[in-house]
Amino acid sequence: MQKFNKHIILKGETLKSIAALYNLNIDTLKLFHNNQCEVKDMILIELTGQKELFVPRTAVEDKNKLVKFGRGNSLELKPVHSLLKYDVVITLETGDRKNELKYHTSVRWIKSENKLHFFEIDRISNLFLNQEEVNEIADTLAYRTSKVLYPLQISVDERGKFNDVENLSVFKERWAEVKEEVYKEFEGETVDHYCEKIEHIINEPEAISLYLKNDYFIRALFFGIYQSFGQNYETEITASFPVTDNAVEPRYKIKLKTDPVKGETDLITIEGGGKLNDERTMEDFIRKSPFSLIIEDEPVMNEEGTFRIISYLKEETSLPNSLYLECSIMLQEEKKISVSVSRINEN
Repeated sequence: MQKFNKHIILKGETLKSIAALYNLNIDTLKLFHNNQCEVKDMILIELTGQKELFVPRTAVEDKNKLVKFGRGNSLELKPVHSLLKYDVVITLETGDRKNELKYHTSVRWIKSENKLHFFEIDRISNLFLNQEEVNEIADTLAYRTSKVLYPLQISVDERGKFNDVENLSVFKERWAEVKEEVYKEFEGETVDHYCEKIEHIINEPEAISLYLKNDYFIRALFFGIYQSFGQNYETEITASFPVTDNAVEPRYKIKLKTDPVKGETDLITIEGGGKLNDERTMEDFIRKSPFSLIIEDEPVMNEEGTFRIISYLKEETSLPNSLYLECSIMLQEEKKISVSVSRINEN
């Protein structure tokens, strides 16, 4: 993101008038410009034929365009009373094979307590696989039995990072009704298999927490982007994402940046990118090892994977209006997961 704006100098403008326009000290403006421009365009005392001035990114005429940061240029999650509906597209790629899942979901803020925010998440549409509504028996059963989990209540920390599932106890209560509906429509060993699978999950709190921890939509929406961005509006974090089936998720080193000025649609922009930063080798991940089998004082980090995220936030709630997250790792073939989320605007 750019760290400056350019002011086109109009006839009759002076260094003093331009500084006043942006509510800047003359010496501050001069110093900033001289640090950005070529030597021939530097200002010594007054303007001497320069055609443009470099001004700080935050020097805007309309102060309403500035993002309202907290201490340390931190962005705060403020979801109180919010209810948003999203279109979700999840793309799973392994080598040349590609599948796309699509559905609609709602996200409703419930309360804030003990430095946590609580949300209810519900799926509000059928599931589409590769542009077609799910109709294969196995896929349909997986979708129907998973309905026992929704509405789902989760907690999120102050940085907007998924914390835990909060309504585990209700899943058993829902299951009898969901199971009855499934057996009215289907029969046979396949039905028994999926029902046994979901029963195992809902009877083991640890299993259901792990199952939902791998929900790509939840993990993308609540990735933890509400950070302190510092003087340069950027920060570096280490974070994980469930791109592989592993009890300990691959970790990525990511540089996050934000723009102190809202965009044309008055949205706050956060974007970031990085690489895999994990001691485990490709073979470790293929074996689903939770740790590196080679212990070294200064291990060579595996960087065979990439991470990218861009999110556009509504200032009122700080929740995303839209976001895109893409995460990859090299196994026997490259595996990539992308999550695209866009708000559904209701008239």
